[in-house]
Amino acid sequence: MGLNPIRHVLDNGVTVIAKANHTTPAVSLLVGVRAGAYADAADREGTAALCARVLDRGTVTRPAGVIADDLDGRGASLSVIAGRHQMAISATCLSDDFAAVLTLTADIARHPAFADTEVNTRRADLITSIRQDEDNPAPMAVDAFAHALYGTHPYARKVRGTVASVESIRREDLVRFYQKGFQPHAVTVVVVGDIAEDAAVAAIGKAFGDWTSGGDKPSGLSGSGAAIVPDPVAPAERRLVTVPMMNKAQADIAYGFVGIRRSHPDYIAYSVMNNALGQYAIGGRLGDSIRERQGMAYYVFSSLDASLGAGPFTIRAGVSADNVERAIASIDSELAAVLQSGFTAQEIDESKSYLVGSLPRQLETNAAIASFLLNADFFDLGLDYDVRLPGLVQAVTLDAANDAARQLLDPARATIAVAGPWNPDAAATQSHR
Repeated sequence: MGLNPIRHVLDNGVTVIAKANHTTPAVSLLVGVRAGAYADAADREGTAALCARVLDRGTVTRPAGVIADDLDGRGASLSVIAGRHQMAISATCLSDDFAAVLTLTADIARHPAFADTEVNTRRADLITSIRQDEDNPAPMAVDAFAHALYGTHPYARKVRGTVASVESIRREDLVRFYQKGFQPHAVTVVVVGDIAEDAAVAAIGKAFGDWTSGGDKPSGLSGSGAAIVPDPVAPAERRLVTVPMMNKAQADIAYGFVGIRRSHPDYIAYSVMNNALGQYAIGGRLGDSIRERQGMAYYVFSSLDASLGAGPFTIRAGVSADNVERAIASIDSELAAVLQSGFTAQEIDESKSYLVGSLPRQLETNAAIASFLLNADFFDLGLDYDVRLPGLVQAVTLDAANDAARQLLDPARATIAVAGPWNPDAAATQSHR
């Protein structure tokens, strides 16, 4: 049967997607804006991240305290997050409070105040978060990996920014970012829950319909207005970068390659391959070998981050410093085995079954359904994507999955970052004693 939502575009360009779900007396509201960290100025990394932290901290007519009290009094929640290409305002409330929470959410999206006191407070909070990450090997490995893999490409930049870049962001930078990105034709509003779909569309039309602004309409992956993300130059040789953190107990490894765009015609085959390699059950081949049989990793998994541009394919592992070289060698060995012999039919069949079987669990809550529908709209996948997806996954052949592996995985071209108490020169010296 499928989700079968309705989709309507207001006269001003705001897209509305509504799905009734009367299982509980609650509603989830998701406002997606096609403005993220990719739009940060090169010397203002973290602008989108700071904008997200300040956006709900007061509007022209509602101070931050009034917003917080209103939400608390209704038992409602509201948050704002920023990604690389999109920002999202997420709210959940009882269905009886939907009209009031929608009005509040629309006010936050349309009339943020960016008060100086809030900008200063949230800037300090973001800098604290960045400094905490700088003391954690896992995010440091990921950051070093992205910088080494993408070089001067925008995907090398940190979504949250750096201490120096965030310190330089001023209120006028946030206002400029907001005015450029928050336009009606860049907004998709998704409502899922205990409300009639026609009523949801009408309510959103009332809250957002008189919002006007200029500018060209951004798009997802299709049309003349599609966001253009340049192709990165993939490294032609193997490279290793290290972030010494000698006071830490664990080393974190990020190992991988430039991946694919979400619009790649074989995206589903790559997804099945990734699942068989690093995510199936207890971790696929990587988890079975490196964590279970060899017992050398605290965790190991792979991820395929396909976006408007070619995002990274990353293998992550957490190990003791003594096992860094063994873990990297084991990853090399597993990838070489896949390239030489391919996955087995059983591995791919199990991977496909897992992906298809997990779909209902991904759509169990109103918020999860709203996120799925926003993602489908952002990438122009169609409102029936939940219905078509199982068939698309099952149609992936063993040859297609193995071909995806051959196209992507090559240890000789791997970019590897290690953060933690590991010194490659010292390790090499000890190994030759």
